[in-house]
Amino acid sequence: MSVEARAVSGEQAAPAALPRTGRGATALRGTGLLVLLGALVLVALLSVWVGTRGIPFTATWSVLWNPDGSETSIIIHDYRIPRTLLGLLVGMALGLSGALMQALTRNPLADPGMLGISLGASAGVVVAIAFLGVGSVLGYVWFAFLGTAVASVAVYLLGSSGRNLATPERLVVAGAAVTAVLYAFNWAVLLLNPRAFDQFRFWTVGSLSGRYFDVVYVILPFVAVGLLIALVLAPALNALAMGDQVGRALGLNVGRTRALGAVAVMLLCGAATAAAGPIGFVGLAVPHVARFVVGPDQRWVLTYSMLLAPVMLIGADVLGRVLGAPGELQVGIITAFLGAPLFIALCRRRKLVML
Repeated sequence: MSVEARAVSGEQAAPAALPRTGRGATALRGTGLLVLLGALVLVALLSVWVGTRGIPFTATWSVLWNPDGSETSIIIHDYRIPRTLLGLLVGMALGLSGALMQALTRNPLADPGMLGISLGASAGVVVAIAFLGVGSVLGYVWFAFLGTAVASVAVYLLGSSGRNLATPERLVVAGAAVTAVLYAFNWAVLLLNPRAFDQFRFWTVGSLSGRYFDVVYVILPFVAVGLLIALVLAPALNALAMGDQVGRALGLNVGRTRALGAVAVMLLCGAATAAAGPIGFVGLAVPHVARFVVGPDQRWVLTYSMLLAPVMLIGADVLGRVLGAPGELQVGIITAFLGAPLFIALCRRRKLVML
């Protein structure tokens, strides 16, 4: 069966393999979490150290813990630390939202862009720039959230119209329709307004540069609530992976689980896209890597995705600064170059497409 056929087969899909159990497997997964935490600390330190302005590591380490008001201290504390924290939040949000999307739709190719959520955020920013004259990243954030909310509600209403409940297949079709409409709307507005197009193209490439603590503070509560909902839903997602009917037989409220999951995706993806612009492949590829390591148990898949995604995103941001020196390449460009071949290689392993 092809990937696409398996993605839309719904109830006919083969039940997910039982997760590996036993103390040995749990110990290995716990060790893997510690390794990921270590990798996250390492890339975060690199992100604070590496930049367009060369600063010795000893000086970076010194002012990191003892800010003294010097130029080096200002660069570290006012520019690089908020950028690193934003990369952490955006990465966690993208990784978790991608894993949630794939679990809720039982579609291994699902990512936050599939249901029109990313384009909803883009539409909000387009409206803000073209019709309201908003010109700052902090101003984009709220309109991107509004666009995400409108797109999510539209997809859910279309996917659950009539007496039918929202099923993965209906949500995917509704998401494709909303995506097409929003795509046409965005480009119609931008092509008729060259000034808005020029301003929008810097946001849409996906970047962590030029964001400060104010943006971090704005998205932090949304990411925290979305993260909490996602982790609480993990056991229910394991039951949902076996199909709606089996899930109901196990006592699962399928509609409530799917609605809460959609809210979490909206909060996580909306916050990430609003703060950094659309960043591709992180939400798509990272859950596959996590599933390859820990198997189909959603409790571990979500946890690993939450840690692995910021490692990839912050690492890509650092790589963009090194490759683009004395300037830098936006993180959205680097993740596309890294994520595409990684995802193709993962898809060639048949086991990875089984949710």
